[in-house]
Amino acid sequence: MASTNRPADPLAKGVLPTAKQSLRDLFTWDQRVVTTKLADYYDTTNTAITTAITLTLLLRSVGAAMFGVAGDKFGRKWPMVANMIILGLLQVATIYAGTFQQFLGVRSLFGLFMGGVYGNAISMALENCPVDARGLMSGILQQGYSFGYVLAACANLGVGGETNTWKIVFWVGAGFSIAVGFIRVLFPESKQFQEAKKNGTKKAPGAFWAETKIMLREEWKMCLYCIFLMTWFNYYSHTSQDSYTTFMKAQKHLTPAGATRASILMKTGACVGGTILGYTSQWFGRRRMIFCAVLVSGCLIPAWILPTTERGLSASGFMIQFFVQGAWGVIPIHLSELSPPAFRSSFVGITYQLGNMISSPSAQIVNAVAEATMIKTTKGKMSPAYGPVMGIATAIIVIGIAVTIALGPEKKGRHFEEAGPIGANIEPVKDIESGSMHSEKNGAQAIEVVDDFNTSEKR
Repeated sequence: MASTNRPADPLAKGVLPTAKQSLRDLFTWDQRVVTTKLADYYDTTNTAITTAITLTLLLRSVGAAMFGVAGDKFGRKWPMVANMIILGLLQVATIYAGTFQQFLGVRSLFGLFMGGVYGNAISMALENCPVDARGLMSGILQQGYSFGYVLAACANLGVGGETNTWKIVFWVGAGFSIAVGFIRVLFPESKQFQEAKKNGTKKAPGAFWAETKIMLREEWKMCLYCIFLMTWFNYYSHTSQDSYTTFMKAQKHLTPAGATRASILMKTGACVGGTILGYTSQWFGRRRMIFCAVLVSGCLIPAWILPTTERGLSASGFMIQFFVQGAWGVIPIHLSELSPPAFRSSFVGITYQLGNMISSPSAQIVNAVAEATMIKTTKGKMSPAYGPVMGIATAIIVIGIAVTIALGPEKKGRHFEEAGPIGANIEPVKDIESGSMHSEKNGAQAIEVVDDFNTSEKR
């Protein structure tokens, strides 16, 4: 019977990938929220410390390709186990890095392995989730990004302001990562890999790369579109978030503690918005939900940068991130539905991380333009123009996302879980499912089988 694509309760199978997403971004944010402490510890500048963040972003795409291909070929389970344990060990190695050069080297390796988490986590969560619950699960999963920040910020507040306390934050992240890696061992492999093993399906020699070449030849336009979309989205989140704490302290004269509290509330809005709007996309549509969310966030830009009090900035930050991350909450399922079914882990991970890599200079661009343009604050002091620069940049990005998503494709309700592993000893398949309108036979989607002579028959 065909799916109605109406919202439904999610399965608990998505809890572990959501935890992994939270921990992945806890690792990102634990470095960002202790930047000043790291600069003091290594006797260097904040700018030098942010170099480590840039190196992390640049190497994520390599990790996404490595672990994504492994996840699509061999299964999601063991690549994820190795990924999480190695990330934890690299967190420990960061703590014992004695020089800044050692710190940069460890964080570069860290970025490589961190890039492998996203694709496998999303693939495992969504393919083991009912079709009708995937919008909600997508929103919950993506907000591991925001929840990771909340955890890191709370840990940083809890350990105090002493320079060496950054190590405690990193120990917390390492412990969580290694624990989740071992917990993942207790959970089963995804269904399609279990079935392939049960049926004794063997991978034909060279079939993996042959199928990969076919996919790239047929889907290159979709690959470019998704990279372009993810570039917009990563600029969207980084521009609206990365310099906001600095903006509140430098231009609005909030105390460090007040700015941190406002940032935590802002990220709380992101968690709520991503979950609700991801859920709503299940019946409202992926593109329509993203389009409406980004337009509303654009309308909120004045309210986001004009308040002068902690309460006002907290409230406006909560609301704009409700819609910024609300749009982001649709992305995991939207990318999964657009991806070639057998390549979900590598396709989602690589397109996301390439977009992240291209957008990596976003914070530096905002800071450079803001620092070159001084404005007078409410206290009569001169300050870099963080507010106007972030507002104008975010408005441009909102327009770009709205146009891109309006012109792009949608395949809501796609039954990608029916696809087998890459390179299995089966004929290459061409997915003809167009979205929510699909035909099924005995619960499986209709697909077209393409043989070596380009003839086809219905399965």
